[in-house]
Amino acid sequence: GEKFDTSITYNAVDLGLPSGTLWADRNVGAATPEAYGDYFAWGETEPKDYYNWDSYNWSLGNSNLLTKYCNNNTYGTIDHKTILDIGDDATYIHMGAEWRMPTIAECEELLNVCTLIWTTQNGVNGYKVSGPNSNSIFFPAAGCFDQFNLYRVGLDGYYWSSSLNEYNPRLAHGLNFSSSGEEICGLRYEGCTVRAVVR
Repeated sequence: GEKFDTSITYNAVDLGLPSGTLWADRNVGAATPEAYGDYFAWGETEPKDYYNWDSYNWSLGNSNLLTKYCNNNTYGTIDHKTILDIGDDATYIHMGAEWRMPTIAECEELLNVCTLIWTTQNGVNGYKVSGPNSNSIFFPAAGCFDQFNLYRVGLDGYYWSSSLNEYNPRLAHGLNFSSSGEEICGLRYEGCTVRAVVR
């Protein structure tokens, strides 16, 4: 995209995961590991000022008129796509061709295999995620955007995966780093942070 920032260096971190997946050390658009970076609706590749169904790229203004990534005609036009196309992947657009958004399976591996500690790093609340080999990455609690408002900053981190919620295509899967660190689903129009894995 036009906002590609070559001043940011993204590092791939080996956490010793069974899958061999390498995770980025910072969010898309983040100059440091603690910085929040940019917020994206699911399947969009540019941040914006207002997040709702009207402004969402893949709907015709409401949640029952989805135009892409839909497997149920109650919610729009069926295309049976359940994983983001690479052209709709904010990490690929902003970080380069060696990166992609994680699948929900890769997010679940991170939760299940790593040690998660709620901490403050350089003044920023978030989760330190340490792998089996003791290497770690930090996920800031950057909150999420709904309409004009940024919610839950310093309390929760919401990170999109590339996986649609196949039971309700208005939702996509993600990671929620809060007191429990559970997998979540979020409404696709909401603006969440994104953390890449190596493609």
